[in-house]
Amino acid sequence: MKFNKKAVIFDLDGVICFTDKFHYQAWKALADRLGIYFDEKINDRLRGVSRMASLEIILERSDVAYTQEEKEAFATEKNNTYRELLKNMSPADLSDEVKNTLIELRNRGYKLSIGSSSKNTKFILGQIGLGDFFDAIDDGTDIPHSKPDPEVFLKSAEKIGVAPADCAVVEDAKAGGMTALALFGDAKDCGMEDYNLTSFSDLLNIL
Repeated sequence: MKFNKKAVIFDLDGVICFTDKFHYQAWKALADRLGIYFDEKINDRLRGVSRMASLEIILERSDVAYTQEEKEAFATEKNNTYRELLKNMSPADLSDEVKNTLIELRNRGYKLSIGSSSKNTKFILGQIGLGDFFDAIDDGTDIPHSKPDPEVFLKSAEKIGVAPADCAVVEDAKAGGMTALALFGDAKDCGMEDYNLTSFSDLLNIL
């Protein structure tokens, strides 16, 4: 199967690189300090969810009614811990497969963009050596709605000047209105994807 597209929009976490372990460690540190039970199963519910929405999920197990100000302080605390952990990332966390595939797509003339709900997207890309690689980066600092709302991908398409119908989205969750190429995560075999990738480099066979 071949998809005739002009641009490819990538989710970041779970597609370009993996930061799940750092998110988990940072949320776990906060939950432990607050005396709230938190495990990897609960952490799975936080994938693709905004920071404040993730905090609300964690606080479901708390008997304390925290103020909005306290919640914002908790979210900042978690993010500070997370960013400290992210400093351990380096270009070594970008696989050769992903790097070489991105370079080949660029050589073939595709516009390439990142669409991620993470507010740390630019920092992470810088850590793994892709800070200046993409034509556009749309992240959690630009959008009021997190996934599964497709806003982040639609804004990415707008930034690179390509109609949504001419874009493919590579992600681990379903995007609306574009060709969805599922890689890992909940999107694979969910019935909503347009194509299930066997690997990241499979993009070179279908685009």
